[in-house]
Amino acid sequence: MSDVPFGFSPQDPDDRGRKPEEPGNPFDFTQLGAMLSQLGAMFSNAGTSAGPVNYDLAKQIALQQLAGQGGLGFTPDQDKAVADAVHLAEMWLDPATALPAGTSKSEGWTARDWVERTLPTWQRLCDPVAQRMSGAWVEAMPAEAKEAAGPLLSMLGQMGGMAFGSQLGGALAQLGSEVLTSSEVGLPLGPEGTAALLPANIEKFTEGLERPAGEVLVFLAAREAAHQRLFSHVPWLRQRLLDTVEAYAQGIKVDTSALEQLAGQVDPSNPASIEEAMKSGMLEPQTTPEQKAALARLETLLALVEGWVDVVVAEAVGDRLPGAEALRETLRRRRASGGPAEQTFATLVGLELRPRRHRAAAALWKLLGDQYGIEQRDGVWEHPDLVPTAEDLDDPMEFAERFGRTRKALEDPMAELERTLREEKDED
Repeated sequence: MSDVPFGFSPQDPDDRGRKPEEPGNPFDFTQLGAMLSQLGAMFSNAGTSAGPVNYDLAKQIALQQLAGQGGLGFTPDQDKAVADAVHLAEMWLDPATALPAGTSKSEGWTARDWVERTLPTWQRLCDPVAQRMSGAWVEAMPAEAKEAAGPLLSMLGQMGGMAFGSQLGGALAQLGSEVLTSSEVGLPLGPEGTAALLPANIEKFTEGLERPAGEVLVFLAAREAAHQRLFSHVPWLRQRLLDTVEAYAQGIKVDTSALEQLAGQVDPSNPASIEEAMKSGMLEPQTTPEQKAALARLETLLALVEGWVDVVVAEAVGDRLPGAEALRETLRRRRASGGPAEQTFATLVGLELRPRRHRAAAALWKLLGDQYGIEQRDGVWEHPDLVPTAEDLDDPMEFAERFGRTRKALEDPMAELERTLREEKDED
């Protein structure tokens, strides 16, 4: 799985250690008009999107690739099948969780629908990272270099936006052709309150599973509906996930020594050399302690979301779906093997969702439910300070015991105070 950050490509192994070529001639300012004309023609075909990522280009590329794969077709009767599956799943979920239904409507999406409906959220996720990526190396340039670069900095920014948009477009096309629900990535990508499934992708996923198509559809509908309950009724969760990505972006640092190599490889009169420089990986940022901390928080929070959904859905479907446990394990393996969702997210922020965290989170939620009931278990989501940490996932039993003591203290503070005083007296 790639760990190259968003907007950059791995360096060609054959180029390592090779000295940058000397530019043939000093930059001739008489060529500036011709270069601007070339860039203008290039930009006119890439839409009018402004900012660190050219989303017009990303959407255009994604839809073109999906059209080439025949991924835009959809039959109307599948929409009703999705609605029926979500309705049944909601009834099964009611006794399995204290969180009420969060779905206001259910929809069957094509791959094209998925790209168009999730792009606004991808923009919120990508902008902080891409903005910091494209701006970090400019900030590191000496003042003299910035002044000498002049209008080229703006051009480089647009070229970077196109490079980012091109990469994102390809990733969205891959995701759109394979994701099963709007929440499979573990993030609230779609509109709030909309439970969306992709029947065409589910049909391909079902092939070879030796399970009835209707059973698979209901199981996936239960997972989608459980995600919607969590994202709809835990108001801080959606923003916390996005804030953590932004915190990661703020920690991006670029090795300024790479700027010298950049200067040797970029020919200002050749727009193609600018694009190649942006994609070469020479400006690949270094991982900082701040980034590692943000990624750890994000990994833990996503593991908690997926673990909770895993446990709640397993309790909801119970013996109603004979193949539920096999489907549960299939989806776990799909996540463990690095499916398209994880590959895209790893490219975006360098994050890989380790199966160990997912399974550990599921074990913790199961333990809390068994010991304290679903009301107490789901009450953990009431405030971000109550949710388990990465250390708690390493020792679920200790967290469960601490959770029990905390709940007792809240229910009977005087009794807890007396217990604390007795313990202090015994220690003395």
